[in-house]
Amino acid sequence: MTKAIMIQGAGSNVGKSMLVAGIARACVRRGLQVAPFKPQNMSNNAAVTADGGEIGRAQALQALACGLEPLVDMNPVLLKPESEVGAQVIVQGKRFATMKARDYGKQKAKLMPHVMDSFRRIGAGRDLVIVEGAGSPAEVNLRAGDIANMGFATEAHVPVILIGDIDRGGVIAQLVGTHAVLPPDDRAMIRGFAINKFRGDPTLFHDGMDIIAAQTGWAALGIVPWFADAWRLPAEDVMDIASKTGGQVKIAVPRLNRIANFDDLDPLSATPDISVEIIEAGRPLPGDADLVIIPGSKSTIADLAHLRAQGWDIDLAAHVRRGGHVLGICGGYQMLGREIHDPDGIEGPATSVAGLGLLDVTTTMAPQKRLALSNATYLATGDAVTGYEIHIGVTEGPDTARAWLSLDGRGEGAASADGRIKGCYLHGLFGADAFRNAFFDDLGKPVADHVYSAGVEDTLDRLALHLEAHFDIDGLLRIAG
Repeated sequence: MTKAIMIQGAGSNVGKSMLVAGIARACVRRGLQVAPFKPQNMSNNAAVTADGGEIGRAQALQALACGLEPLVDMNPVLLKPESEVGAQVIVQGKRFATMKARDYGKQKAKLMPHVMDSFRRIGAGRDLVIVEGAGSPAEVNLRAGDIANMGFATEAHVPVILIGDIDRGGVIAQLVGTHAVLPPDDRAMIRGFAINKFRGDPTLFHDGMDIIAAQTGWAALGIVPWFADAWRLPAEDVMDIASKTGGQVKIAVPRLNRIANFDDLDPLSATPDISVEIIEAGRPLPGDADLVIIPGSKSTIADLAHLRAQGWDIDLAAHVRRGGHVLGICGGYQMLGREIHDPDGIEGPATSVAGLGLLDVTTTMAPQKRLALSNATYLATGDAVTGYEIHIGVTEGPDTARAWLSLDGRGEGAASADGRIKGCYLHGLFGADAFRNAFFDDLGKPVADHVYSAGVEDTLDRLALHLEAHFDIDGLLRIAG
């Protein structure tokens, strides 16, 4: 029988996703066949899978750590927020419904059969499944119908390791408090704990580990020091997007409210010659940027209104007048056009709005979402590009005659007459090293060679070694049920 272990957090953003990826890679290095699993995720940073669906980007990274292609069964329920109170619900890779949070709370228990079906499939023929929880099991007000944490653990009989984040303070209270509020059956599922993100001398917290163990009865599995290279791994949580400075080529990226599929920025941030500056609401776009990237969005029309509310449309027009370059990807591409039509009210009330007018194209939203892993060619040089499409909407207009990519045999994207404004629907394109170099050559801003994918693999290996040194992986394997 396949063993499984679940990594839950005593709070959100304690580093569960990275720990699962590192533990998975460590176990693979030991010769085990490992797969990741997350019953329910919430993220607008999705990955397109080999079997034609979408899952959270963290599970795609964890699949890479396991040496596997991403599959929809690795994350059977994905919530993609569309507003402050509602989200699109993806079940086993496909759109299931759009629900308000209150309605989803009432319906989520009905998704457990889908979750268990995926869990059984993903574990078939493997030695270990490493399951990642969501949020915290201490949110006992959400326990009824839970499929993300203890609801899944008890249904699937999977033992739990609880992770505390010492960087935010109060870690003893995080863990002991979780023990205190959990009902007995849920508390019994937790067999061990570990501390993550420790800075300084870990021996200074040995007494703290003893206190937690004495109060809870859980096995202490380690104090994991801060992993300084975590930024080199693709981020899933929007809160993890950060500026990276130091390179002579400066890219400005306005942080949209519903920014989606921002993994486009990861290869750029990892390139030593490039600085990526994330521009927060209320700040102007910098006047010295070489390139402004308008990223993807889960709600294009709402984020276009947000962009205008910050005055970024005015900054962008000034950037263009100064001879600057602009790239819009997916939702950002749609914003660059003359108009966006949503006749069926897919993103909200049926409407048409004026775009930024930097490309002579018009987008019409349509119900059918395009999900595809795609191979493309950069027409200027013939360099190969691989990426993925995940969007609704069809974009047409005169500037599409200047498509700058050939994607699966068709023209993709649009460009202004002078070539300084470009847009496309292809995500992930900057992961192609030769294309990335050629793109910046064409901007007149050449960058030195950097092999992005090899850097991610190397970081996963170093993360695995980091955990082998500081986390009791043998103890985890003994606990796995």
